[in-house]
Amino acid sequence: MLNWIITFFILAIVAGFFGFGGLAGSFAAVAKFLTAVFVVLFVVSLVYRMITGKSSGAPL
Repeated sequence: MLNWIITFFILAIVAGFFGFGGLAGSFAAVAKFLTAVFVVLFVVSLVYRMITGKSSGAPL
């Protein structure tokens, strides 16, 4: 998910540099949304780990 955030952030910067303000704003909005989703999922996983003492079962 961090890869998507970084990609949209870079696309927003490039679009803004070339003068595509509307497109840059759209890319920035998507990056902000994905950042919020990432932070929420990260906090939920930390709380789950604190409560149960084990990971969420992600495959290795």
